[in-house]
Amino acid sequence: MPRIVGVHGVGNYDPDLTADQAAEDLAWIWSDALRKRVPADSVDLRVAYYAPHLRGETGQSLAGDLPLPPELAAALQRWAEALGAPAEVAQGYLTQPVQQFAEWVAARFGLDARLMRWFVATFLTEVDAYLRDEDGAARHAARDTVIQAVAAHRPQVVVAHSLGSVVAYEALHAPRDFPIDLFLTVGSPLAMPDVVLDRLAAHTGTVPRRPPGVRRWVNVADVGDVVAVPSSLAGSFAVDADLRESVGLFDFHRVVKYLNSGVVAGAIASVG
Repeated sequence: MPRIVGVHGVGNYDPDLTADQAAEDLAWIWSDALRKRVPADSVDLRVAYYAPHLRGETGQSLAGDLPLPPELAAALQRWAEALGAPAEVAQGYLTQPVQQFAEWVAARFGLDARLMRWFVATFLTEVDAYLRDEDGAARHAARDTVIQAVAAHRPQVVVAHSLGSVVAYEALHAPRDFPIDLFLTVGSPLAMPDVVLDRLAAHTGTVPRRPPGVRRWVNVADVGDVVAVPSSLAGSFAVDADLRESVGLFDFHRVVKYLNSGVVAGAIASVG
């Protein structure tokens, strides 16, 4: 089993743990999920825990009835459009946009509306906290966390989930010698127009790009993942494989569902 650095997604900040403790907890969760598919003694994984750098804002207030700030309202609208929401949802005519969008998504995918409301608010606020300013302190600090984890662990594989795929994509463009055999993105919103794609510091125009040290890039998206829209990255990035999988992910975009997948385990095992 190759050395792995994992880069987590949204909703992972734990104020009761130190950064090292939280990283260790996440590494245990990720490793335990992979052990469902690979030998127990072959998982050598660390997690880059960047969540504290985005903790300045929380989705709590957005999950209520207050109007969204313009930039978040625009992001929610594009997200809704990408998922095929009806006009009254996608065009922001509602007085409770997060609640209404979450309820529409929950009804479409058979999810819990209350938890979906929290997830929508969390995703919007953490993505905005990271991407709001190209030279912002939070963005630099999150990327540096990934860079430091890669420098320390020297992984052959980087597995990046959700917003973590955005942070990792930018971090791996750092001017450092980081040869990566496999960049594995799962549940990635990298190609989401306006919300993410057009705000990436490392992406220019429509020219397909990939981090320079990455030898192979595989993207995996569950057919029902509400964040991986569009599910294919191939139109905007130089991926080697763009796979759609049904991993039973109707569980609020949790990474363990991907890590339990035979497709993901097979991609990692191929590095050897």
